[in-house]
Amino acid sequence: MEPKWLQWGKQLQAIAQAGLTYSKDVYDLERFEDIRKLSMEIMSEYTKMDTTSIRELFANETGYATPKVDIRAVVFKDEKILMVKEKTDKSWALPGGWGDIGLTPAEVAVKEVREESGYQVKAVKLIAVMDKKCHPHPPSPYHVYKMFLQCEIVGGEAKEGIETSSVEFFSADALPPLSIPRNTESQIQLAFKHLYNPGEAVYFD
Repeated sequence: MEPKWLQWGKQLQAIAQAGLTYSKDVYDLERFEDIRKLSMEIMSEYTKMDTTSIRELFANETGYATPKVDIRAVVFKDEKILMVKEKTDKSWALPGGWGDIGLTPAEVAVKEVREESGYQVKAVKLIAVMDKKCHPHPPSPYHVYKMFLQCEIVGGEAKEGIETSSVEFFSADALPPLSIPRNTESQIQLAFKHLYNPGEAVYFD
């Protein structure tokens, strides 16, 4: 679903990053740096961002390029789903964020729910592993895998966090304005599908 120019820019960036990491020849290093500059020019042309900002955003990593992992917690109460209002875009999302080094996906989900909503939960089921480019999110400079883990409340109470301004539960037919970079309506509806059909298979891609 993402535009071709974004695919090309990210692929060129990944090639350049790997080349700059593993190449020893000075001329090859120059060529890979040229490829990195070309990827930034593509991004700059279509996003209207300056190349310095783009370098800081997505062309500043080293080592072999791999996807980032975004983990979202799916928490139900009385057949309604837990969502938090993000301070950055004033829209609603499932609690979650980037995976943390040293923590399992389940541990990240539990931590994010506690920090963003105040609830204590335990992770009980993997719902989906999605490639962000295959779903109707806005274009992203990173290649992202999204993991959705169903969790059960074991304690705590609603409490806004540093990044969230409100905590509420919503029914499937009355969802609030969503933070589309974080989650889409189809993803929320998939979560409800697992609520109503506990034997539903894990979705991937």
